[in-house]
Amino acid sequence: MEKITAQLSGYRQSPRKVRLVADAIKGKKAEDALAALALLPKRAADPMRKLLASALANALHNKKITARDLTVRSVMVDKSVTLKRRRPRARGSAFPIHKHTSHIKLTLSTDADLELKNKD
Repeated sequence: MEKITAQLSGYRQSPRKVRLVADAIKGKKAEDALAALALLPKRAADPMRKLLASALANALHNKKITARDLTVRSVMVDKSVTLKRRRPRARGSAFPIHKHTSHIKLTLSTDADLELKNKD
């Protein structure tokens, strides 16, 4: 079972918004996922496309596996640190601003692995 991973830490967008993009490419072939990310009108689509391209480069360089043989097995989007800021309000008070960040972990696997798993 060949697993190829790539991760992006501290991406400055909330996990909830990034998960919308992650769900759009889960289970797709790597080439189809790249094409879908190129057309998706979400801000997280471009960093996710770069992350997928990085995972494909890892597969080619480290394991000699081409993009045609790979499928997006999983995309995990977890919460990272929250940047806490303050905004001035009336009468000298302050209002909290929470700037959320995300960790993204992308896992690719070969198509043969998925076919064997589906037959069981």
